[in-house]
Amino acid sequence: MAAGLPALLLLLLAGLTAVNAVSTQASCLHTAREAALAAARGDNGADGEGAAPPGAEVSVSVDGDRVQATVRAPVRALGARLPRITVVATAVAAVEPGASEGDW
Repeated sequence: MAAGLPALLLLLLAGLTAVNAVSTQASCLHTAREAALAAARGDNGADGEGAAPPGAEVSVSVDGDRVQATVRAPVRALGARLPRITVVATAVAAVEPGASEGDW
């Protein structure tokens, strides 16, 4: 019992950190999709940063007829001494016809 309880606590912390990382990944993917679609339409103000997790970095790049949005966000592990995990999500969208190139 004395050896099993710390192992159980460690597994619980690892599981909660994994759930936090997965939910942050989903939020990053949603933000990347919104940013890519907004840039493909030619919108420069609506890049989806409102839905981004705290501390996230959103970058949008245009390469010919494609727009790529990348979102990076740190995930704090449960435990003060553990390193942070960084999750990354990327979305690509085709530039819509009639979108002005000067807005990017």
